[in-house]
Amino acid sequence: MVTKVHVVGAGVAGLSCAVRLVGLGHQVALYEAATQAGGRCRSFFEPALERVIDNGNHLMLGANDGVKAYLDAVGAHDALTTAPEAVFPFLDLGSGERWTLRPNAGPLPWWLLVPGRRVPGSRPGQYLAALALSRAGPHATIADVMDVHEPLFERFWKPIIVAVLNTPVEAASARLMWPVMALSFGRGAAACRAYVARDGLSASLVDPALAWLDERGCRPAFGHRLRAIEGGDGRVTALQFGDHAVPVGDGDSVVLAVPPARAVELIPGLDAPRGNRAILNAHYRLPSPATLPEGSPLLGLIGGHAEWVFLRSDVASVTVSAADHLIDTPSDEIAALLWADVGQALHMPAQPMPPHRVIKERRATFDQTPAEVARRPPARTATANLYLAGDWTDTGLPATIESAVRSGNAAADAAVGGDS
Repeated sequence: MVTKVHVVGAGVAGLSCAVRLVGLGHQVALYEAATQAGGRCRSFFEPALERVIDNGNHLMLGANDGVKAYLDAVGAHDALTTAPEAVFPFLDLGSGERWTLRPNAGPLPWWLLVPGRRVPGSRPGQYLAALALSRAGPHATIADVMDVHEPLFERFWKPIIVAVLNTPVEAASARLMWPVMALSFGRGAAACRAYVARDGLSASLVDPALAWLDERGCRPAFGHRLRAIEGGDGRVTALQFGDHAVPVGDGDSVVLAVPPARAVELIPGLDAPRGNRAILNAHYRLPSPATLPEGSPLLGLIGGHAEWVFLRSDVASVTVSAADHLIDTPSDEIAALLWADVGQALHMPAQPMPPHRVIKERRATFDQTPAEVARRPPARTATANLYLAGDWTDTGLPATIESAVRSGNAAADAAVGGDS
C-alpha cells in the first residue's frame, strides 16, 4: 500500500496529480523549484500596464473533460468564461472581410450546409479534407495529408492546427491533431465552445487548487529544486534538494512533473521529446474596455503577424504560435508588428501604441513533429516507484492544459496502483 506520494513540480500537471491523490485519501508532499505554482500557466502584475496579465493565452474547449473535472474537484467550476454560443469569429486583415464559424449542436455537422455558418466562398465538401487526419500514419505531417495551399486551409484549418500543435504544418504530426478534431468539431457545438480563464490563469486554474490542497494539509514546498534522484534495487530511495535529502520510504511513490529536458537530466536513459517550439504573447492596455463579435473571448486573424486576439476588459492579448521565426526580434519591434494587426481588428489607430508587454516563451511546448511525438514516454518508468507527468508525456493529445491535467491523473492512478 502506498503511504505517501512525492510530487515534484507544481505546474498544472503536478497540481492535478496532487488534487487527484489527495481526493483519493493519499498523503502528498508537493515540491516546486520556483517561488510560485503554475509553471507555464501563471499570472503576474505588469507595472507597464498596471494590470494582472497571463504569461500566455490558453484556450480550453468544451470537450476538455479533464480540465472540467479538475476545476469541479477544487470548487472552481465557474473559473472559465465563454461566449453564449459556440462561435469562432475571424478577420482577414488583407481584405477586411469578417466571418464567424457557427458549429451546430449534435455530431451531425449540418452547419456546413449553411453559407452563413462557414468560411465565405468555401463549399461543404471541402471540410471533409480533415478526415484524412484520421487515416494518417505515425510519420505523416499535416502537409502530407492536407492541401496546405487551399484557401480554406489558410482561413480555417491552419490557424486552428498551428494554435493547437504549436508547430508549422509542414512539420506537425497529423496523427496528433486528429483526436482534437474528433473530440471537438466531431461532437458538435458544446464540445467545441471556446473557454478562457475568467480572471487570469493563476486565479482560475492555480490558486483554487492551492487553496483546496492547503485546506487538506498539503502545502507546496517552494524553492525546492530537485538536484538528483537517489535509488537502489530498482526503486527511488531519496530526493536530493540542494543541501538536504528527503527520504522516500518503502511504500512511497514519486511523480516527476517537470519539463522534459529536466526529466532527462534526472533519469538516466529516459527517452523524451528533445526539441522545443516558441510562443509569443503581447499584452496591450486599451484606452477603454473592448468587445469582440457576439461576446466571443477570442478573434482569429488571417494574413498578418498576429494570429489570435483575446480580450479581458481593457487588455488585449495576442498570441503567435510556432513563433521561432520571430523570437529573436527585439520586443519593441514585435509589439509594433502585432499592434498594427490588433489595432486594425479593434478599429483603433496604429499610433500611439498603447502600453504593452511582450512575453517570449522559447520552450512553450515540445516540438510536436512525428519524430518527437514518438519519444513521449508513458506515466510509468523503469523504476518501480517513479512516475512521470506533464503535457509532454504520452497522453494521446497535443501539449495543452487538457493534456497536462490528464497526465497528472494518469500518474496519480499509476502511483497508487490504479489504471495509468
